[in-house]
Amino acid sequence: MSTQLIGSLGVTILVILTLLRVPLGAAMGLVGLAGYAAIDGWDKAFIVFGTTPFSLTSYSFSVLPLFILMGTVATRSNMSQELFVAANAIFAGRRGALPMATIGACAGFSAISGSSLATAATFTQIAVPEMRRYGYHEQLATGSVAAAGTLGILIPPSVIMVIYALAAEESVPMLFAAGMIPGVLLALLFLVTVYVISRVKPEWAPVGPVMPWGERVRAVAAMWKLALLFGLAVGGIYGGWFSPTEAAGIAAFAAIVIAFASRQLTLRGLYDCMVETLHTTAMLMFIIVGAWVFAYFVVQTRLPSGLIDLIEYFQLAPWAVIMMILVFYIILGCVLDAVAIILVTVPVFLPVVTALGYDSVWY
Repeated sequence: MSTQLIGSLGVTILVILTLLRVPLGAAMGLVGLAGYAAIDGWDKAFIVFGTTPFSLTSYSFSVLPLFILMGTVATRSNMSQELFVAANAIFAGRRGALPMATIGACAGFSAISGSSLATAATFTQIAVPEMRRYGYHEQLATGSVAAAGTLGILIPPSVIMVIYALAAEESVPMLFAAGMIPGVLLALLFLVTVYVISRVKPEWAPVGPVMPWGERVRAVAAMWKLALLFGLAVGGIYGGWFSPTEAAGIAAFAAIVIAFASRQLTLRGLYDCMVETLHTTAMLMFIIVGAWVFAYFVVQTRLPSGLIDLIEYFQLAPWAVIMMILVFYIILGCVLDAVAIILVTVPVFLPVVTALGYDSVWY
């Protein structure tokens, strides 16, 4: 059996195991170990399997738990609630104000939590009950949270972009810069969509109470905490003051100081934030180790080179290959988490995309 055929079989088995809900890190690690052994023998496979975890001691990996800690502290110290109130103050008195406020708050909170899952989970608890109370249609209420929650993957600092940067050995600041404009544009398009729905189906989006300008200013002024954290985490990187890891550490420390100063966090709450950060980081690190073992296996199979040869044989245009990859991602996105999709596909698709002349940050 050829190495490329072994690689194709390994990828197929990995997708099947993932769909069967086998833990992603275990699935990638086992497929990578068995596949590597099938090509190079068990001795070399176990050497790779045993030494890979030591790669996580790299300084660059410390950015991940620090950004996670910052988002956890911001969530537990009610900054998300303050952000929703501020966004609602901006749109108060308009038809569809609460869904618009939800989208604006999700966009702002994404810049702190860095996670689509955390953003959607947080505002499901905050915004959906409020929209139900004011008589908004269930589809508009839940749909606005589900859609705007995805902004957490784009608007920096994004945990998913950090994971892609580690998997693809790419620049975190460049990825953050690349995600900013698409994230803001997507948020604006969500607002336009809510505006159109509110006009086409006014019964879905009742007009909310008007808020005096003094209350609006006070509500918006309460956003200073998030603005400060965003300035430290992102502005510090592009101002040349900090490296990404330093920015994450300073922003996490600032979030803790702000939370204690505003009496929104106790020592017990900080302990819970630390534990949650450790659990999340350990889970991600376990997955990354499995992904690297799988990536070593893919390199041994020369599967990306085989895909490039196949593209040249059928004389496919580069844009056609990108369209095929996008369709594949849409299908995977229906059943898999973003972390799983990135770590499974980057070792296979990234060499193909860069060989076609596309930039890895754009990809």
